[in-house]
Amino acid sequence: MSQKLKVSLIQTELIWEEPLKNMHAFDKKLEALYGKTNLVVLPEMFTTGFSMNPQDIASSYSIYDWMKDHAMAGDFAIYGSVMFLKDSGSHCNRGIFMKPDGNFTIYDKRHTFTLAGEHKVYDAGEKPVIATYKDWNFNLQICYDLRFPVYSRNTQDYDVVLYVANWPVTRVNAWDALLKARAIENMAYSIGVNRVGTDGTGMDYNGHSQIYNVLGHELMEHPWEKEGVQTIELDKEHIHSTRNKLRFLEDRDAFTLE
Repeated sequence: MSQKLKVSLIQTELIWEEPLKNMHAFDKKLEALYGKTNLVVLPEMFTTGFSMNPQDIASSYSIYDWMKDHAMAGDFAIYGSVMFLKDSGSHCNRGIFMKPDGNFTIYDKRHTFTLAGEHKVYDAGEKPVIATYKDWNFNLQICYDLRFPVYSRNTQDYDVVLYVANWPVTRVNAWDALLKARAIENMAYSIGVNRVGTDGTGMDYNGHSQIYNVLGHELMEHPWEKEGVQTIELDKEHIHSTRNKLRFLEDRDAFTLE
């Protein structure tokens, strides 16, 4: 069992609706992490920015092969989301958790952001998804999901909840508060990766990517508002010892999601 896990967060600007340019920019960032980390987390829609124009863009590149090549070469897993063309012909905001052996787990964003009309363009996911890697269990989430705690409630005994986002400056106080809350209420590490810069709609982003431990303590500088990469080591013993001492999860409500 892997007790320690190094996680690297890439907080960066995104080039509006230019998948190949974004992938090229991430090439250099990912290559710099080869052999130095276990998991790399990228922002939401990291190939385009939070665009509502997937037609002709979503099908213009092969994201699985690109992620697989980097995961294998770097010997780490990668999680991020992209606009994705499904076999049905419709689109979704798809989270992909790619492992270095080429196996992957997908999670389609459940809570589409109605304020931006995301629900009119992208199909909503149907169920929560847990990815397993190095004996760690990850609850995969995307941006707006952060506002809906029932969907991330730790009924599966996961270790880490992962949020990738394009969360704007105007509501970043909610991002900070809710990321911390998700850690405390679920007694799990809560990791959020946001972007910086300005997108093609004029929306501004100032990052605030962060990792909170089981007790809701920040593990990185705050606020982190510049482009860059930070790597933090997680400890499974921190989860086990805290849960054994503070048995709050034993009092959680039992329910199922439909």
